[in-house]
Amino acid sequence: MIIPRSRGSILHLQLRVHTAPPLIRPGAEIVEPKGDPGATPASVPLAGLHYPCPTGCGVVRMGPEATPDVGQLIRAARESADGLGRLLERYRNYLTLLARVQIGRRLRGKADPADLVQDTFLEAHRYFDRFQGEVEPVLLAWLRRVLASQTARLVRRYGGTQARDVDLERTLERELDSSSDQLDRGIVDRGESPSGAAVRREQAVLLADALARLQPDYREVIVLRQMEGLSFDEVAGRMGRSVDAVQKLWVRGLYQLRCSVEGQQ
Repeated sequence: MIIPRSRGSILHLQLRVHTAPPLIRPGAEIVEPKGDPGATPASVPLAGLHYPCPTGCGVVRMGPEATPDVGQLIRAARESADGLGRLLERYRNYLTLLARVQIGRRLRGKADPADLVQDTFLEAHRYFDRFQGEVEPVLLAWLRRVLASQTARLVRRYGGTQARDVDLERTLERELDSSSDQLDRGIVDRGESPSGAAVRREQAVLLADALARLQPDYREVIVLRQMEGLSFDEVAGRMGRSVDAVQKLWVRGLYQLRCSVEGQQ
């Protein structure tokens, strides 16, 4: 029996399918349409995630009071290095995920995303006095620009080029913005009021934090499949597993991700 949809928050991700979403049944089995797993991507709701997260899946509910006001954190960051450090740390998971996707695309995993994010933090410390924003979306856009600059420097280093490439930096900015937009579209809360939307954190940041809490294999299969856009055959090759194994891992990972996301809203 197919699990029915429930009201409330629904997780939407970019799935590479043929004409219909995969059918996810109890027991973490996945049934996809026959044919090439690397078919044209389509945006569809994930059917198996339309049911409530059961008790005991590790969710800790957080009220609005659990999330500090970003404007206050930005003002504190302007007053001290410690304040800036706390502000940047808040976005480590978000930036690491974006860096991971770029390194996978451009450097074939030859660099460590954690090192790239650390370089981004150092650059942000150096030039934070130039940042004039007061809200999270503006801060995220600025951090992505800093990350794009550091990524371009890394690409030039591996390519043996020292001269700055402005076109490359702009291309990286657009790609990072696109990856962030993809994350931001990943969560849809149809029952949220305008006031609730005003106080919640950026969806992309929430989803990146939720991904960081997953078991490594769950996180890996979701990033490769959803963020890097690989087919199941390609994911299986990267992870050294069978296609059947990564499909089942993907289903379980998405379910755990949905549980984790619900705990942040």
